[in-house]
Formats: sequence, structure tokens, C-alpha cells
Amino acid sequence: MSTPSNWPLPTAGIRFLTPAFMVEKLARHPLTKDCYPTAMGFYPQAEGHQMQRERHDDNLLMYCTAGRARMTAGDWQGDIAPGKVVLLPQGLAHDYRADPADPWSVFWVHFQGASTRVFLQYLGYRDGNPLASAGVSPRLIGAFQSLMEVRRTGYSSRAFINASNQLRHLLTQISLEISAQQGSTQGGLPLEQVQAYMLENIDGSVSLDELAAVANMSKYHFSTRYRQLTGYSPIKHFLHMKMEQACQLLDASELGVGEIARELGYEDPLYFSRLFSKTIGSSPRGYRASQRK
Repeated sequence: MSTPSNWPLPTAGIRFLTPAFMVEKLARHPLTKDCYPTAMGFYPQAEGHQMQRERHDDNLLMYCTAGRARMTAGDWQGDIAPGKVVLLPQGLAHDYRADPADPWSVFWVHFQGASTRVFLQYLGYRDGNPLASAGVSPRLIGAFQSLMEVRRTGYSSRAFINASNQLRHLLTQISLEISAQQGSTQGGLPLEQVQAYMLENIDGSVSLDELAAVANMSKYHFSTRYRQLTGYSPIKHFLHMKMEQACQLLDASELGVGEIARELGYEDPLYFSRLFSKTIGSSPRGYRASQRK
């Protein structure tokens, strides 16, 4: 395991290493062997913080919430600013140091596991580019803080199993924040604004022209960018939103299928049922029955 820095820890700082016996358990356990934390912490206003590793045995994720730092990772060099996520895979030589005038505050977690390369790729890591932008997100800060509560459990195996799965959730949450940040950057797609428009019109229909106008983009550019950020075309994603709402109404109301179809802007219940079955994998009545067993 790569040793964390020996930066002098203040009262508000956190540095916690998973003990070797627990790492061995996590590496074998079927619920944790794909991804588990080996060390974690938080360094606030980390004046004088620096680290250099020629040999890096873990994967390392760092999240800057304030201040700045300078980093070299392989052939990449750059500055780390608030809201930036640093992804350093196993084996990548690196060094970093806090800015002397404005030292960073940084959450960090070392992790191992059979699927960690997949997680790094999902977060957008590419060779030569260890940096991503997630913004300074209260949700991510809360997720890091929750993960670090494992240090108060007396090395409980169940607590570390939970922490390993919290780590998986943290990684996927970071991916969501990165995607939202990409959409909101200058010249990008205002994803939240477009999806709010979709929800406002969930009882009707929207066209690609309308959605592109909300985004203030050409249809082609809008459609391409939307698919890059969400994995779906805009109209297909709107359909999925409708079917999510249909599932909620089937589960939580006594409305008939025809009434639910009209609530979502479909005058033909048979057409609605075909769309629902194709999207969800069962008929509306079959879905309701399965939820109420």
C-alpha cells in the first residue's frame, strides 16, 4: 500500500489507514473485493503539504475544495483549483505540493480492488489527463465525510464493508457531478435547465427544436452534446422521464392505465402501453401487479 504523506495533522485534519488485516479481508470478501479503501483523509488549508511517489501501489482520488496546489503526474503538469478531482491510477509516478500562498484543502482516498480501473475509466480518466472538474459540491463533501466515519467503528468488518460500498457510491456520484459540470461550463449544454423544461412538460410533448432553443444551441450540436452527457438522445431521455412518472403513478395511485396515459399526454392508451412495455419490459398492468404483491 502507498503510504500517505506525513503532513503534520492539525486538530481539524483527518488521516486514517485501513489496517493490514482489514485490507486482507476486504480483498477477499465478495462484497468488497472489487473496490475498497486502504486510506483516507482530509487536509484543511494544508500549508507545506507535499508528496512525491516514484512507485504508486494504490489508486488515489483527491478532491480539492479550496485553495490551490501544483502537480506533476507522468508527463502531465498543471495547477489544481477548487472543484477539481485528481485521479491517479496505480503505477503512475507523481508529485504534488500545496500552493505556498493559498494552500489547498483536500479530501483524499487511496483504494484498491479488481474493478478500480473500470471505475477510473467511468470517471473519465485517460492517460495523460488526471484532472476532472466536479465543482465544489456539498453532496460530494458530505459523501467524503460519511465515508470517513468508518474510522470511529473499532475496525468493525461490517462497517468496512459498508464503507467500501460507500466508496463505490462516491465514485459514481463524482461521475454525475463531473457530467453536470461539463454541461454547465461556458459554451456547454445547460443540462439542468433543459431537463427542468422536460419535467415541466411531462404531461405533453416536446420537440428537438424546442429543447435546442431552451439550450440556445443548434439542433445538431445540442443533440450530440446531450448524448455525450447522458448516453441518450434528448427525445429518448424525455420518453424515459415519462415512463418513470408512469411507474410512480402505477405504484402510488389508483388511476387506471387510460387515465395515466392521458396524464402523460397520450390519448391512445394502447400506444402508451406499447411504449411502456418496450421501455420497462412489462405491461403497465403487469408492472402494477408486480409492485403490489
